[in-house]
Amino acid sequence: MQFYCESITSYRRLLTREVKIGDLLLGNPGNGRIHPVRLQTMTTTDTMDTLATVEQSIRCIEAGAELVRITAPSKREAENLLNIKNELKRRGYHTPLVADIHFTPNAAEIAARIVEKVRVNPGNYVDKKKFELIEYSDTDYAEEIDRIRERFTPLVKICKEYGTAMRIGTNHGSLSDRIMSRYGDTPMGMVESAMEFLRIARDESYHNIVLSMKASNPQVMVQAYRLLVKTMFDEFRECYPLHLGVTEAGDGEDGRIKSAVGIGTLMEDGLGDTIRVSLTEGPELEIPVCRDIVKRYEYTDQTAIDAQQPLDPGKISYSPFEYKRRETFSVDNIGGKHVPVVIADLSKINKITPAELVSVGYTYDEGTDKWNISDAAADYIFTGKQVLDFALPGTLKVLIYPDAWRNATDKTKYFPLFDRTTFSLAKAKSPELNFVMIDCSTGNQHLLDMAFLNVYAKGDDFKTVVLCLSSADRNAMQSVRRVFIELVENNIKNPVLLVTDSNKSSIDEHLIHFATETGALLLDGFGDGMCLGMTSASYDSVNNQQASMNASGRNYLQNQTPEQFINNTAFSILQATRTRISKTEYISCPSCGRTLFDLQETTARIRSVTNHLKGVKIAIMGCIVNGPGEMADADFGYVGSGPGKITLYKGKEIMKRNVNSDIAVDELINLLKENEAWVEPSN
Repeated sequence: MQFYCESITSYRRLLTREVKIGDLLLGNPGNGRIHPVRLQTMTTTDTMDTLATVEQSIRCIEAGAELVRITAPSKREAENLLNIKNELKRRGYHTPLVADIHFTPNAAEIAARIVEKVRVNPGNYVDKKKFELIEYSDTDYAEEIDRIRERFTPLVKICKEYGTAMRIGTNHGSLSDRIMSRYGDTPMGMVESAMEFLRIARDESYHNIVLSMKASNPQVMVQAYRLLVKTMFDEFRECYPLHLGVTEAGDGEDGRIKSAVGIGTLMEDGLGDTIRVSLTEGPELEIPVCRDIVKRYEYTDQTAIDAQQPLDPGKISYSPFEYKRRETFSVDNIGGKHVPVVIADLSKINKITPAELVSVGYTYDEGTDKWNISDAAADYIFTGKQVLDFALPGTLKVLIYPDAWRNATDKTKYFPLFDRTTFSLAKAKSPELNFVMIDCSTGNQHLLDMAFLNVYAKGDDFKTVVLCLSSADRNAMQSVRRVFIELVENNIKNPVLLVTDSNKSSIDEHLIHFATETGALLLDGFGDGMCLGMTSASYDSVNNQQASMNASGRNYLQNQTPEQFINNTAFSILQATRTRISKTEYISCPSCGRTLFDLQETTARIRSVTNHLKGVKIAIMGCIVNGPGEMADADFGYVGSGPGKITLYKGKEIMKRNVNSDIAVDELINLLKENEAWVEPSN
C-alpha cells in the first residue's frame, strides 16, 4: 500500500495545490497557507428562469454557500449564466458560480467565459454511454485518447485564458463504455476516467483544477478518492484539491447519514477541500449539514496518538482501497460470518418495561402472547445494572455490569460487561459470552489496555470475549483504528463492537457524529457490531426536543424516543456502509434545473408505498442525465424522460417508456411485481 493520506492515526489535512475560483482560494498548499474546507450547493431552478435562479442562489449564499453550481445543459442555459451573474452582482452578491456540464462541450466553452468555474464529467463530455462492451486494442484506446484530447483541449485553453477554474468530476454511474470495457465498474475505472482529462490539462500547463469521485455507494466513493490521491501522488508527486460528495444520497436522516459516512470517512483521513451534501431537499438546507460536517475539523491541535509511535500509512496491515472485513472468530452471533449486531443502550431508562422495547424493534401482542420483531430490531440491549422482571423475546439478549450479572438467574440471556480490571479480577465469567471494554484513547490507559490484551488474548477464557472499543479522544476514529491495526498485527481475532457516544446538541450533529465515527471504521472492514449512546446532557436534550430539519418543517424524531432514534441511526449506518441491509434503499438525486418532476414529493410518494421492501434499491432520478448512469447501483429506476413522462428501468434496462406521471408509481409497483421484488405490506 502506498501513500493516500498524511496520517491514519491523527487528523492531518492532505497537502494539495492552491486553486483560485474568482476571489475564492481553495486547497492546502502548505508553507503556512491552508484554506478552509469550502461549502457549496447546486440550484434546483430552471436556469432559463433568471430571477428564480438568482433568488434561490441568494438563499443558498445567505445560508453559507461559498460556491453555487447551476446546470447548463445546452448553449441557451450557458449563455443565460451571464444574466444570472449580472443580476447577482447588481444585488451585491459576488459568490463564485459553477456551470454544471454534461454531454455539451459547446455549452462548457461558453460558460467558461462567463462564470468562475465549470464542472465537466469525463464520462460523458466526449464519450457516449450506450452500455456496450467493446474490445479495445492498445492502438484503438490510444486513438480514443487522441479524440478526447482534440475535443477537450479547447475548453482547457479557454479556462486558462479567462482564469476559470475547472472540476473534473467523475461519477460512478456514468463511466464511459470505453472505460467500462477496460477497467469495469470499479473505483480504478473512476480514477482513470479523471486522470485522462487531468493529463491533458497538465500538458497544457493548466492546473486550476479540482477533482471529484462521486458515487451513491459510500464504499465505492471512499475507495475511489483514496485511489485518486495515490495515483496523483505516484504520477505527479502532488495532489489537486478534492471536491467530496456522495451523489444521490437521498433525503432526511438517510441522506445525512449516507453523506456523513462517505464525506466524513475521507475527511477523517484529512482529504477534502470543498464539500457538497446532495440531498433531495431545498439546496439551502444542504449547507447547514455541510457546516456540521466541516466544523468537526476546525481545530488546530493536530497532535494525536502519532506522538506515541507514528504509523507509516504505507505499511499498514490492511488495504484502504478495497473492502475486506477483518478476520475474526465468532462468539455466539457476533463476529465470523455474522452480520454486524446492534446493541441498544437502555441504561438511562429508570425502569425498563416491555413498552420500552418498542423503541428498539420489539412489540408485544397480548392477544397472541407473542413478540413481533422488526427488521431493525436490536440484537442486544444494555441495561446497566437492571435485571429485567419480565420475559424477553426469544432472540434478544442483555449486556449488564458484572455485579448485576451475578444476580441474574437466566445466564443464557444475560452477559457481563467487564473492563480490563474487573475481567482480570473476576472469579466468575460467562462460559459463552463476555464483553470487555478497551480504552483506545491516547495515553497510559490505552497502553495498559493493550498490555492486558497481549497477556490475556492467548488464554482459553478469552475465546468467549467480544471486545468493545471506544475513545474519548477528539480524533476518536483514528485512535480506535490504530487499535484495530494493533489487533491485526498481534493476531488477536476476537470480534469487536464499536462503542460511540455523542455529546452533540442537535439531531443533525448526532447523525453526523455517529455516521462518521462508526462508518469510517466499518468501510475499512473493522467492526462486528455497534453500540451508540449519548451523554446525559445530550440524551435529555433529545428527549425534550421536537427537533426539526432546519427550516423544512419535517420532524426528525416524529415522536421517537432517544432510544428509537439511536437504534434507527445504527441500522441506517449499517445500511449506508452495505454491511447489514434491513430496509429499502433509495438512490434519489438532489434535483436541479434539468429535473422534470417534483422530486421531493415523488420521492415521498414512492417511499410511502415501497418502504417495506427490505434490500431493494430504488433510484428516483429527475432527468436522463441522472438516469441509467447515475443509478448504476439500483435494482429499479424511476427516471424523468420529458414533462409529465417517466421511464422505468430494471437495472440499466428500459422496461417501460414515457409513462404518464400520474400512473407512474402504480406502474413501478407493477414492475416490482413482475420481477418478484414485491411483497404485500403487513398491517
